[in-house]
Amino acid sequence: MKKFWMQVKWLPTVVLGCAVFSLGFDLFLAPHEINCGGLSGLAQVLVEWFGLGTVGQVTALINVPLFILGGKKIGKRFFFGSFVGMMAMSGFLDLFTAIPVPQTEPLLGSLYGGLISGVGMGLVFLSGVSSGGTDIIVRLIKRRHRNVPIGRISLCLDVAVALLTGIVFEDFSKTLYSGVTLYVSSMIIDGVIYRFDYSKVALIISGKYEKIAQAITQKLGRGVTLLDGAGYYSRKETQVVLSAIKRQQVAELKELVVAIDPDAFIILQEAHQVLGDGFGHYSEDEL
Repeated sequence: MKKFWMQVKWLPTVVLGCAVFSLGFDLFLAPHEINCGGLSGLAQVLVEWFGLGTVGQVTALINVPLFILGGKKIGKRFFFGSFVGMMAMSGFLDLFTAIPVPQTEPLLGSLYGGLISGVGMGLVFLSGVSSGGTDIIVRLIKRRHRNVPIGRISLCLDVAVALLTGIVFEDFSKTLYSGVTLYVSSMIIDGVIYRFDYSKVALIISGKYEKIAQAITQKLGRGVTLLDGAGYYSRKETQVVLSAIKRQQVAELKELVVAIDPDAFIILQEAHQVLGDGFGHYSEDEL
């Protein structure tokens, strides 16, 4: 039973994420004919264009060839998880249309719709799968072009859908509002996915580098690298302490260094997706 749960523990997160996304879409975006790109946005455009079906039904229909195309290439877990996500997304998109829609202005709708749908998609991505649709296309392109950022691939697809929105609804302002939603949604998605994945890189310049390096290793439990350096004015050679630490260890690091050398020069900068011992590990399917 425990082994089975380890294999499907992502399932509640996927379903919850799809529900949250659908809530934001149906309550704030669809009423103003605004979308946040992706397959749901494309489905919204097609429903308006042809006047047939619902957004949920069209989303499920378009997903069929995409799953056939990507089924053998994206792995069994991602395929199954995305299939669950697609079914949940399609169902919630239609189900939540029965909820009374709050009266909002288009700008507020685009902002709150982007925020809520971004949280939903972030939860889906956090589970390691997707809700199907353009996520599968993005994964397939990413596998062929490893150096292209996944955000850039998604942005190109979403911008195309946003432009179609203005054309089909014959109102370019809807494209502009969709752009606001895309921006807000992308920021929220990154915040959800990487909220636990921000670290700090510390560069410490001090004549007492040996003691500082030893203290970081023993008291913070973090690895240290010594870099060769030299002062420009004095031409005196020294060692620069380099260490990647967790964000919550910043205050402790400062206190530790200053206690050893009050005149130490400390540089702290953001580090994102630190891979290695004590941090994360690389996977070709990661975002």
